[in-house]
This record gives sequence, C-alpha cells and structure tokens, in this order.
Amino acid sequence: MFPRTRQEVVASARTIVVKVGSNVLSRPDDTLDPERIRELAEQIHRIRQTGRQVVVVSSGAIAAGIGRLKLPGRPTDLPHLQAAAAAGQAHLIRTWDEAFAQFGFHAAQILVTANDFKRRTRYLNVSNTIHTLAEYGAVPVVNENDTVSIEEIKFGDNDRLAAMVANLLREPLLVILSTVDGLFDGDPALPTSRRIPLVDGWSEDLRGLALDIQSPRGTGGMHSKLESVRMATAVGTCVLVAAGTQPRILDRILAGEDVGTLFLAAREPVPAWKRWIGYTVTPKGRLHVDAGAAQAVRHHGRSLLAIGITGVDGHFEQGELVSIVDPDGREFARGLTNYDAVTLRKLMGKRSREIEQILGHLPYDSVVHRDNLAVTERRKPKGEGSP
Repeated sequence: MFPRTRQEVVASARTIVVKVGSNVLSRPDDTLDPERIRELAEQIHRIRQTGRQVVVVSSGAIAAGIGRLKLPGRPTDLPHLQAAAAAGQAHLIRTWDEAFAQFGFHAAQILVTANDFKRRTRYLNVSNTIHTLAEYGAVPVVNENDTVSIEEIKFGDNDRLAAMVANLLREPLLVILSTVDGLFDGDPALPTSRRIPLVDGWSEDLRGLALDIQSPRGTGGMHSKLESVRMATAVGTCVLVAAGTQPRILDRILAGEDVGTLFLAAREPVPAWKRWIGYTVTPKGRLHVDAGAAQAVRHHGRSLLAIGITGVDGHFEQGELVSIVDPDGREFARGLTNYDAVTLRKLMGKRSREIEQILGHLPYDSVVHRDNLAVTERRKPKGEGSP
C-alpha cells in the first residue's frame, strides 16, 4: 500500500534528497554559515546510519562568492553573477566536505545544467554517477553550474533541480529546507496564519496560497517550491517542505514529527523512462486533441492516433518531445512523436487508411505510442464523461 502518513513515508524512503536554500546556509552578511552546514552534516550522518542514501542539492554558490569576494551585495549583471558563482562554488563544496569529514565520509561535487537532464544520455550519466557514489560512501552535493548556465542564473532555481534529481532515484523522499516552516494558509509573518501540516495530492488551488517573498540571496520563493512539489508528487515522490533553520530539523523529519508541510504523492511511482518524458525534457511543440482522444489517452492508457488531433503547434522533428493538450488548451500528457510537424499537419484528423493514401505507406499506426507517453494531469476537461 502506498504510504499516507509521515511515519509510513519516512519508513518507505530508501533515499533522502535534501535541498538546502541559500538563506538557510548564509549569514545575514552573505557569507556561508559553516556551523549550520556542520549541523546538517551531522544529521545527514545519522540518516545514513539507518541504511539510507542521502543526496544534497545545495544552493549558496553565488551567496558564498559574494562573501568570499567581499562584494557589497548580489550582482545584477550576468558576468559578475558568474564570477561570484565561480569563486563561491569552491568555498561551498569545501565547507560541505570538511563538515562530512568529521563523520568519516566525503562530499562529491556534481555540477549540472538543464541540458544534462534534457538529453537522455547525459541524464543517465548523472543518474549513474549518483548511484555509483553510493558504493563509495560519498554524499553527492548537486548544484547548478552557474558559471556556464545562463538561463539558470536568470530564471532557474534549485527547487526544480531537486525535483529532477529525485526523479533519478528509487523510492526517494524530497525534503526542501527553507526559512519558512512549510505552506501556510496566509502570510507566514502574520500570527493569524496557520501552517498546513498535510496536503493529500496536488491541487492547482495551492498556488493561491504561495507568497513569493524573496531575499537578495535566493532565487526561489514558495511558487518555485510548489512547482517542484507538483513535478515530484505527480510521479510518485512525496515532498516535505520545512524550515532548515530549526534545530535538528532532519532528525525530527526522520522521526516522523509534525514539522513543515508534507505533500503526499498523487499516485504510485512512475517508471524512470516516463518520468524523463513527462517532467524533465522541454517539449518542442504542441498537439491539440479532441475530447475523445483526451479521454482515451488520459484515462485508458491508449496511444495517440492522428484522427484525434485537431491542431499542431511548433516546429519539431520525428522523435522529439511534444506536449498534448485537451480541448480547453490544458496540457495533460507529453510524448515522443513518430512524425515531424510538417507531416502531422497533413495527417491530423485522418484515419490509418487515409494516412497510407497520403504518404504511400503507413510508417506508424500511432502518432505517439503509449510506451513513449506520460500522462502529466488526469483532471477531466469540461464535457468529458466518467472514465
């Protein structure tokens, strides 16, 4: 049975992915807080003693560089942000390594960009590296490679990266440590607001509870964390958002105490191949489908046929990832297309025998085969009947 309580979630997790935000690791003067890192390292040591693997997704490179280079504040232009990241990353990983060394193991630095997850071969290389490091007893410390990753510095954050790392692992629990103790029903700074201890499945209504109050050191607010929650819970990973500034927070989480907000997974875990298709790669185009096709794909595990396609957006080649949207324009699935965009515009709405007449042969029965398709949202669109 899929775990539904804190104790069950913790007991079933073989790997704990700990994402630590910049504000948790930094002092007010923008320098790293070695004592905070040492406290977290000690708690990670206790988690490892239970036989679990731990992967750390650590923010803080730019913040560390700000303090290391004695900058007056966070730079606003790209070259200086990259310089701060370059200077700070070495200091960040060394601090983690020195903290782990006190307990007999080491940090292993893994720097990635979005392209490392979008390309299947590089995605598998990252996965293999993380799993192999477990054989040596090292703790992977993952961060964005800010010195070369332009888009990540401008728009990215490690909340999303943490969800993508969790997708690489078996039976993970994703723990996001922030300065706020979970999701609240109002402004966390107000005494009338109450922490929401448990969320049983993702709902778009949750976004309305998010207040994005960011500090100069961080790039991700609660909206970012909720997007990470959506990605992770959709493929079967539970997520716990808690305050990393609280004493012994990881110990308390492992003990099943009522801290932070636990977001329960929406369904049983999804196979790794479909996790990559549904939540890692960026679609190259979009296929609009009618209500019948949406019903068949969304609820009955069917492949997408040309007859159900009503529109084709974008320019893509055969084998590339496309988004599949229902009549309301809402994405509900993603998959690898058997036809390029130009050909699909000729074939949409056609039956198999008509496709054979148009092309002179029938290369594929389906446009997106169910084996290469991941349903990302199961809510029924307007007018769609019961499954």
